[in-house]
Amino acid sequence: MSGVRKLLVAVTGASGMLYLKAFLDQCARLPDLEVHGICSEAGDKVLRLEEGLAPSELTAVSRWFAIDDFAAPPASGSSDYQAMVVLPCSMGTLAAIAQGLSINLIHRSADVMLKERRQLVLAVRETPLNRNHLQNMLAAHDAGAVICPPMPSFYLKPVDLAEAAQFYAWRVLDQIGIEVADRRRWGS
Repeated sequence: MSGVRKLLVAVTGASGMLYLKAFLDQCARLPDLEVHGICSEAGDKVLRLEEGLAPSELTAVSRWFAIDDFAAPPASGSSDYQAMVVLPCSMGTLAAIAQGLSINLIHRSADVMLKERRQLVLAVRETPLNRNHLQNMLAAHDAGAVICPPMPSFYLKPVDLAEAAQFYAWRVLDQIGIEVADRRRWGS
């Protein structure tokens, strides 16, 4: 692991909780990594629908913050989170982040990451994309976020959806500078 000790994960109401679970499973294998989380109301609903889980059942997350708790540590630039991943990232969350709105703790925390020049990865999840989505992605990118849609790769020949999601989780970990020992790479 290179530098990241404390990670913030935000869960919003877009489809794709399979990717969240795979990402957190990888995080749980890293003893030096402390993961905190924020889950929107819609994120909670989609997580229950797609994976049959409540946020509290995601054991890789050691602490959850309420979506409306603006006194929580992630709301401040003095917090010690090195990176934040929004997985999955709804188009509404993307729009708020791109426009610098702080409607809830997810938006505010993302704004903090950008203003402090820390890693922010947005796993935007929607298809097809309209012009507003594309403009918001570009605005978030220009502000310093990494736009990393959950698109599975097939060159490593995943045997099922879970393995495809694991490959994507590795890509997100790469983006925040976390090395996973048994990560498979092209050509190796």
